[in-house]
Amino acid sequence: MLNTLKLIVALVALAWSHAAFAEVRMSFHSFDGSVLFGRYPHAFVVLNGTLDDGTKVDENFGFTAKHTTTAILDGPVEHKIVSEDEKSIRSTNRHFTVTLSDAEYARIKREMIAWRNAPGKFYDLDRRNCVHFVGRMAQLAGLKVTYPASMLRRPKAWLNHVAKLNPQLGAKQL
Repeated sequence: MLNTLKLIVALVALAWSHAAFAEVRMSFHSFDGSVLFGRYPHAFVVLNGTLDDGTKVDENFGFTAKHTTTAILDGPVEHKIVSEDEKSIRSTNRHFTVTLSDAEYARIKREMIAWRNAPGKFYDLDRRNCVHFVGRMAQLAGLKVTYPASMLRRPKAWLNHVAKLNPQLGAKQL
């Protein structure tokens, strides 16, 4: 009987400790960019952690035009989801981080896939750019988001704005 009780306690402790370490964190990043050096300002999200079932998460997503040409100034163009390499991520601005439930993580993945697989020309510099994509990810994580017209092409300023809208984040202005 004592051995059975010890086994039950050990299993409960093991299950509890696994659940305590299971979490996915989503960080919101901006890249300042420079037209002169071929990389425009950009916003994206980084997801890291472990789901409740033990699955490791290490991924990042941003939304951009498939081809960087002057056509983006004239209206919708083809789009793509991009991922940054680890070195690039280290050189960006991390504005704030939120913890996601498994259900929120799943919704974020579905939304990313919907943006990635949207038919036709889905990227629009003023209506559906990286800021809008990251804003949608923030909304799915329960954050308040607005899109002031003056910030739609300024990801760093916009993420600072989102941080102000969500004081519970305790984020510093960058």
